[in-house]
This record gives sequence, C-alpha cells and structure tokens, in this order.
Amino acid sequence: MLLLQSDDAVDCAFLQSEARKASVSVFGNSVYIRGLVEISNHCRNNCFYCGIRSGNPSVARYRLDKDEILECCARGHSLGFRTFVLQGGEDPAQTDDWVEDVVRSIRAGFPDCAITLSLGEKPAESYRRFKAAGADRYLLRHETFNKEHYLKLHPASMSRERRLGCLSDLKELGYQTGSGFMVGSPFQSLDNIVEDILFIQDLQPEMIGIGPFIHHPDTPFSDSPDGSVSLTLKLISIFRLINPQALIPATTSLATLDAGARGKGILSGANVVMPNLTPASRRRDYSLYEGKAAFGAESAEGLEELRKEMKAIGYEVVVGRGDYGDSRLIN
Repeated sequence: MLLLQSDDAVDCAFLQSEARKASVSVFGNSVYIRGLVEISNHCRNNCFYCGIRSGNPSVARYRLDKDEILECCARGHSLGFRTFVLQGGEDPAQTDDWVEDVVRSIRAGFPDCAITLSLGEKPAESYRRFKAAGADRYLLRHETFNKEHYLKLHPASMSRERRLGCLSDLKELGYQTGSGFMVGSPFQSLDNIVEDILFIQDLQPEMIGIGPFIHHPDTPFSDSPDGSVSLTLKLISIFRLINPQALIPATTSLATLDAGARGKGILSGANVVMPNLTPASRRRDYSLYEGKAAFGAESAEGLEELRKEMKAIGYEVVVGRGDYGDSRLIN
C-alpha cells in the first residue's frame, strides 16, 4: 500500500529499474507484437464504462465476416505478426460454431501463429471447442476482484462470480490465460487495487493486461476522471516483479492518454505491444473509450514507426509467437 501511495521519485525509479531487470532477464530486450483484429462491436452486455455497451444507441455497429478476418491475418503475417488477437464484444450473432470455424481457418492458414481470443464470458464447453479448433490464448480481464466495486461497474445481469469462474475454466482447459483491470475506474480505491494484485498473484495468469480507465461520453461515467498513467506504470512494474515470466502489454489506453507512455510502459517492465490490424474503416467504431488510439505506431501500418520508437529506448521488436516465459520461441 505504501508503494502505491508513494510519489517519491527515487522509489519509483528503483521500482522501474528492478522491473526492467526482471523483464530483460527472461526476455532480453525483445518486444513482442500481437496483431489486434476487432471482429465486432456488437455486445449483449451493458457495462457502465464501455463505449460499445448494448445501451449505447450512438454506436455505428459492425461485425467482420470470416473472409475479412482472414484478410487481416494475411496482411499481418506478411508484416511479421505471429500472434493474432481476435477481440470483440459478446456478439450473439457470432455463435460458437462461427468462432470455431474462424479459429480453425486461421490455424489452417497460418500454422506458425498463435491465436488469442478475447470474446468475453462463455460456457466452459465453448472454450473447450475453441481450444480444440486451435486457439492458444484467451484474454478476459476480471476488471475488479471486489464484489461491491464490480456491482458499481456492471449491470445486475452480470456477475463477478461468473467472471472469475470463466477464468478458472480457461486455466483448467490449458489456455495461456490473461486477466487484468482498469486503473482508476470509477469508485476504485487503493484497497481495491491491493485486492486485484493479490488475486492476480494467486491466479498466476500468463498475460497481465492493465491500462488506465478512460471515460466515454456515451456512458454513465462520461464525467468521471481518467485513470493515472503514473500509477499504471507503477503497477506494470509491480506485476513484472510478481511474475517475471508474464506477457505484459503496454496498452493502447496508455498511448491514448500519453503518446510517450508506450515506451515508458516497456521501460517499466512491459514486453508486448498490440498494433491494430482491424480494417481502417472500422477502427474508430470500436470505441471502448474516448479518443482510442488506433493509427500511427498503434497500427499495423505504423510498424516501422514502432520499431524506431522501441530502438530509441534500447529494445527490439521481434518476429515470433512470444509465448509465456520462453524467449527461446522467438523466431
């Protein structure tokens, strides 16, 4: 708690330095890239913080078909991406059969690549089917471990227990599993963050995704202040020290609030960036929060810009799957 509260520059610099050493000891100076494909902004849920929530009538809704997704993957593969992240809302039209078919097609077309899904809460049987079709990883942020806080961020139709149950199912099925939370979300206290740290320490996810909360004008939290970049960077360092082998992204939300924060995230212990492969015409429609960065170094087209940015701070963007804790898998 004292570390989270501290603004002492010496303390923060020491924490960052130790986290950077821990990351380099496992992964060297490698930064892994994941090609993000936002496959649908339809969502059955009405989370109070999310711009694509079901209760927002202002969203220009879309969903990509299988051919569009495969085109994104082909373009990404030619650029050097060896992990594809299919992210979307909980879209009822994208059934288990459909997801299974898409995953199987990506696996057949790009056998040297890892497939990551981020499609929300599903029954364990759905997760099993996706894994059998070829999915390797699944991202599902728990958002907050505290039950009372969870209820303040989500409608009554959603359940903290169900979210945690899904994470347990994913781990049991053998997925490389990712979890995390928003830093500075409405009503969040430092005590809540401590609970989140302890939960992640216990879960031991292979991927830890945290980023600052950013408000969206078409949500109940439109007037809430954005989260802290500095606290997010501090937490990246803490999680790197807790789990030196974890895959930790310098998130798009960091880069949205501070264009230089992507590099700061890497220097704080992060080792992953996720450039956007979504068709350019659709990127602004996947608006989880206001001003979401999706172009420049945050995009597949800006990969060379990203390489230069990472080189300037002593890191190298590498081509490879970048699996949990095993730098030997770099190609």
